Amino acid sequence: MLSIDFERHELDNGLTVVLAPDPATPVVAVNLWYRVGSRDERPGRTGFAHLFEHMMFQGSAHVPKGRHFELVERAGGSVNATTWFDRTNYFQTLPSHHLDLALWLESDRMGWMLEAMTQEKLDNQRDVVRNEYQQRYDNQPYGDWDDRLQAMVFPDDHPYRHTVIGSMEDLAEASLDDVRQFFETYYRPNNTVLTLAGDVEPAEALRKVKEYFGEIPRGEDVPPVPGRLDPGAVIGSTVREEVRDKVPLPRVYVASRIPPLTDDDFYVADVATSVLSDGRASRLYRRLVRDEALAKDVVSYAFPLVTGRSFMVSWVTGYPDSEAAELESGLLRELEALSDVADHEVDRAVSLAETRLLRQVERLSTRADMLSMFQQIFDDPGRLNTEVDRLRAVTPDDVRDFAAATLDGRNRAILTYLPQEEVE
Repeated sequence: MLSIDFERHELDNGLTVVLAPDPATPVVAVNLWYRVGSRDERPGRTGFAHLFEHMMFQGSAHVPKGRHFELVERAGGSVNATTWFDRTNYFQTLPSHHLDLALWLESDRMGWMLEAMTQEKLDNQRDVVRNEYQQRYDNQPYGDWDDRLQAMVFPDDHPYRHTVIGSMEDLAEASLDDVRQFFETYYRPNNTVLTLAGDVEPAEALRKVKEYFGEIPRGEDVPPVPGRLDPGAVIGSTVREEVRDKVPLPRVYVASRIPPLTDDDFYVADVATSVLSDGRASRLYRRLVRDEALAKDVVSYAFPLVTGRSFMVSWVTGYPDSEAAELESGLLRELEALSDVADHEVDRAVSLAETRLLRQVERLSTRADMLSMFQQIFDDPGRLNTEVDRLRAVTPDDVRDFAAATLDGRNRAILTYLPQEEVE
């Protein structure tokens, strides 16, 4: 069991503050989780959450455009942000004597960003996102796999139906008023977790947080996530799509609905994917890559999503002369064989997952991020201290039952990519 000390506070404006002191090194990780992601976007307004990840670095009332990165890096720190289905996070790690700098920068863009928002900045960042979309989706082999699979796994009215980056057509239609309304709805202190981990004295750190964030007004209650949140435990059948595209090798993806991160059975799914593809002793690597030389590479993982249902995906990439049907058959065989998984395979997977978790917690920036996550999702940052116990609680019988109930033909989305040169 982990033993991470922390304090939790809430400011009058609703900002949740988690303080996790660790004086081992003179560094502090500053992490903010805004409870807004692609799941919160309405039809015709997709891509706003990711767009805001970019807009938040375009300057605020007292911070010129581009200066956030410059000031943190000049202080010897690093800074970045990511957007996900269920949240947007902003994080920086820097020498602890520069804590005031990080708090000032983050509070200024939370409380005073709208004053600096312009049509020119919106147009500029819209172009940046379009370029990112072209690089990641249009010009990347297999780049649109998640877009296609999400549409196969989730129905039209589910908030995970569309990708995090959203629709470029929707972004093209976005007005400055739309963007302002999005900010005013979600970028409020009562929709945010702020975590400070590292070389901080809790009482002094809390005083500084109140100084910088205390005057930012509380926002209205955030609207509920749109759509039908729970589409059911299984897809209901095997759905298929075949894509012939500019890909170098044939590849087969298989996705299934699984319980969300908030369900203990998610940990069973996570361990199952580790049995399948974690390392050279994993089932998929050992059998499809090494023994049968059927596949060039293998992957399997579970998405840690929280709204209704999540999904797991596994894929195998073949060789130039591989038959897609043979790749699919081999992958499905190994998925179904988890219903007879050996005890030692599960023990190994749990040990690997535990080691991976402990290594993540050792890193200050990741520790801060996980504390923010557990506070936002479970209202309990201390859950991180018992995360190892949930992994250890997964048994071979749990994995067998999960495979039998979840990984059969009632719950499969199969996406196949074939090189274009095969089409004549």
